[in-house]
Amino acid sequence: TNKPDAAFYLVNPLQMLNQRSLDRRAAQGIALDNTDVPIAQTYIDQVTAATGITVMAKSKWLNALHVRGTQANIQLLTNLSFVSQIQFANSNLNSRHSTGKSNELKPVNKQLEVLADFNYGGSSNQIEMLNGHLLHQQNYTGQGKMVAIMDAGFPGVNTASPFQRLRDNNLILGGYNFPDRNTSIYTRSSHGTSVLSCMAGYVDNQLVGTSPDAQYYLFITEDTNSENPVEESYWVEATEMADSLGVDVINTSLGYFEYDNPSYSYAYSDMNGIKTFAARGADKAFSKGMICVTSAGNSGNSANPHIATPADAITTLTVGAVNATEDYVAFSSIGPSFDGRVKPDVCAKGAGSTVSNS
Repeated sequence: TNKPDAAFYLVNPLQMLNQRSLDRRAAQGIALDNTDVPIAQTYIDQVTAATGITVMAKSKWLNALHVRGTQANIQLLTNLSFVSQIQFANSNLNSRHSTGKSNELKPVNKQLEVLADFNYGGSSNQIEMLNGHLLHQQNYTGQGKMVAIMDAGFPGVNTASPFQRLRDNNLILGGYNFPDRNTSIYTRSSHGTSVLSCMAGYVDNQLVGTSPDAQYYLFITEDTNSENPVEESYWVEATEMADSLGVDVINTSLGYFEYDNPSYSYAYSDMNGIKTFAARGADKAFSKGMICVTSAGNSGNSANPHIATPADAITTLTVGAVNATEDYVAFSSIGPSFDGRVKPDVCAKGAGSTVSNS
């Protein structure tokens, strides 16, 4: 219902965001508001203490806790004076009333001396089809920008040779493992390792990433052991952490549509940019001054070929996959969003890409 500590945090902003985050907001004319304030710890404690309830994740932006428990025990949480509503992952258990306001669209203005000269080798095709080499020649190599990568794991990034340049220049600033609730980021699936290498890998005449001089935070939000809505909540939580650290760009090579429990799965009609927890979080991230770059998904040749969430978010840059000759790859999820917006917004090489494994 509220945030009782709001007054304190809004006059002490460094208690919730670092200086780089505040500077990024100031540069874009974005004011602090109640959504920046953490959920009151006393509220979290009371929910945690409730019978049969496990708190899995939290979101200050959406003023919500992700909990697990029986339907009856979860329903009892409405007896707490500060709980305004329950939204079950199984939508059949929710009332027919809308659980959120529709998003208000605002127009966005996008605007875009030769220095960097890389030997791209096998990665030349994937860089050049996006004109990344021209950006590099103008010294746009990511320097001064901060990128957060949301993925399933980053084993080998601390040891493999394509990341040596990153390590030597102290460009990995840290990260967090949300499923395991620890700082062990060089573990789990190597998918994130490959994704990072597209951006930051460097082996002369073999692999050069698109932004090898950017700074990176590595966040594990995907649990490859299961497919469950809590992963959306981990993603939103990581996005809020990225905001507090001053991140400029959030890269997400994850998407959610079908869950292990079919009652939790989405329908194409849910891919409207305003329904899912992840899409609402992505939109909020944009309103805080960050650009979300998100995979369209890999289900193009499945029974549910459309984009997954948060690729449906209104303000995210959704990326589909093409091959070396810039032809559509059948596995890449298709648009439009259910409400008719063109998605994906752009495509990049997603088949036969030059990447590093662990």
